[in-house]
Amino acid sequence: MNIQGKYCTLKVSLGEVDSLQKENREKFYSESYHINLDTIEEVTRIMKNVNNTRMRTLRSSIKLPYSPDYEVKSRIGPDNSLSDLELTLAICIPAPCTTPEVINTIVGNITEIGINYKEDFCRLPNDKLWAPVDYVAVAIFSAIGFLTILSTCYDIYYSKVLVKDKRNVNSLYFCCSLYTNTRRLLTFKPIPNLLDCIDGIRSLAMIWVILGHAFYAIPIHENPLEVFEWTISPNAIWMTTGHMTVDTFFLLSGLLLVYSTAGKLTGEKLIRSLHMFYLHRILRLFPILAAMVLFEASLFNYVSDGPLWTAPAHNVLRCRQYWWSTLLHIQNFVNPLNLCVGVSWYLSLDIQLHIISPIILYFVLSSRKTVAWAALTSALMASLIAATLYIFINEFQSGIISPNRPEDSDAYFIYYYVNLLTRAPPFFVGMIFGYIIHSWKGKKLTSTMVIAMMFWFCCLSIFGMILYFLYINIQLDWDNQTADSFINSFVRPLWGVGLGWIIFACVNGYGGPINWFLSLHIWKLPARLSYAMYIIHFSIMVSYYNSRLAPAYFTVSSVMFNFFGFFSLTFILAFLATVIIDAPFGILVKTLLGSGSKPAKTMDEKDLEKETISSPPDIKTDPTNDTFVPDGEKSLSTEIIL
Repeated sequence: MNIQGKYCTLKVSLGEVDSLQKENREKFYSESYHINLDTIEEVTRIMKNVNNTRMRTLRSSIKLPYSPDYEVKSRIGPDNSLSDLELTLAICIPAPCTTPEVINTIVGNITEIGINYKEDFCRLPNDKLWAPVDYVAVAIFSAIGFLTILSTCYDIYYSKVLVKDKRNVNSLYFCCSLYTNTRRLLTFKPIPNLLDCIDGIRSLAMIWVILGHAFYAIPIHENPLEVFEWTISPNAIWMTTGHMTVDTFFLLSGLLLVYSTAGKLTGEKLIRSLHMFYLHRILRLFPILAAMVLFEASLFNYVSDGPLWTAPAHNVLRCRQYWWSTLLHIQNFVNPLNLCVGVSWYLSLDIQLHIISPIILYFVLSSRKTVAWAALTSALMASLIAATLYIFINEFQSGIISPNRPEDSDAYFIYYYVNLLTRAPPFFVGMIFGYIIHSWKGKKLTSTMVIAMMFWFCCLSIFGMILYFLYINIQLDWDNQTADSFINSFVRPLWGVGLGWIIFACVNGYGGPINWFLSLHIWKLPARLSYAMYIIHFSIMVSYYNSRLAPAYFTVSSVMFNFFGFFSLTFILAFLATVIIDAPFGILVKTLLGSGSKPAKTMDEKDLEKETISSPPDIKTDPTNDTFVPDGEKSLSTEIIL
């Protein structure tokens, strides 16, 4: 007879276990349950010796499985340092039985010996039932795949077998062709006034994002104390400061917004085409983001499974509930703690900053430099003053990791980390540097090497100071609210100032080996794929880490090994997403909105070879639309949308 089983978890307070008498603990941790009593005794002994500050940190930082809404609850009083920690235990029982029935039958009534537990959840075999959104996802992705195969076969047959001129055929027939889109993606040609160093900065920032998330995304550790000790050590600075990469993207977004429009548009023309400015900005982010939202709301739940899979399952539910706020880019206001596609909060802020940017951009596009400078400096000062007042009034912690204030982490994330007001200054710093670089375009910058070295020294000093403050503010003895507020107010715009100088120096011949490194050809393809990599990478990590059958023992080398796997898989999937989803959608948008009622243009092999990848319809270029760029003046710089 086949007996169907089910998998159930329950939670037991570690403080209650520790308070048991020796003989009762031996009964509870009998060998028949494969739990080593010596290990439990050792963990209990170590945790008792941890000071109270570190214990508060552990209660917040240890990620308990199965319960994303975990709340710290003291069960046996504040004097026991283990009172707020819980053990999560798993058992397999017959499907008709309840957890109490099985425990009382096999172990006995454990509540009589002081063990109180609560049931968490139970799962049955094949319990992932298909929902309507799953069928929709299969239909849409199948249609995309079918069109890709059809277009690719037609493209190769027409151009290689029949050897006919493509100009006789509508180019939309080839918009989904892997052959044509891959050639576009891999075509690199020099363009005048292109900011080559930005490719290196963007690629390195994307690598830093993936590396930081490779550490952050681990749901549960076998050695949480060692993880905590390493996190607050100097060896982890490169990981704990990884959140500054977001400000790198804000800086680049503002810089290229101004650099790619100044001198090409007038303020009046921008205002007349404002609806197209916003529409193209949203549409250029839409295809890969929408595909990822659809995937996470449906098929993502079937990628894998495991005892920790409830966390990805909650992601699926969040996407089914809040897909609309993600695509409308308002989730930092509507559902900041229930993000669909966890890293997409940045896109919401980026869109919101671009919505308000024409207020400044209108004056920047004026022919009078004094007006442009007045608008840029006023915007930066207003942003800094407003953000500083807001930060000092609310007294936030100064980092994602704050050992002394774990209870404030949600408020920090909602009201500071994903807040438009507090994250805007680097964007305006970028706009200023974009105007500076535009003003010096085509001019010879004459400056002594001594002055250049002084600026480089100041730049490196700024970075060193930022890293130092972001290190000391996560120490156990850190308790300085005034310094926290200063850090929150000025660290991010100062980071933008340092990066802005690096870009300016590289563009004007004062970058030396740094410019050589950042301008290497190797960075161009990762830079073009960076948007898709940003959207995709975190879901890969979540699916991998939450498929584990047991907690992992943390070592830096093991996480680095995982990082290389994450990066490689992300790179491959981003490449496919770009040529299969992003490129065809970009061509359709350009055809429908760029050409208007004009007939679709045709394309032959020579036309393709003349195209550069810096501004094709399938690659993210400047935030302006070709529609309102004067004829013959296409944007020459690649925009950062991460």
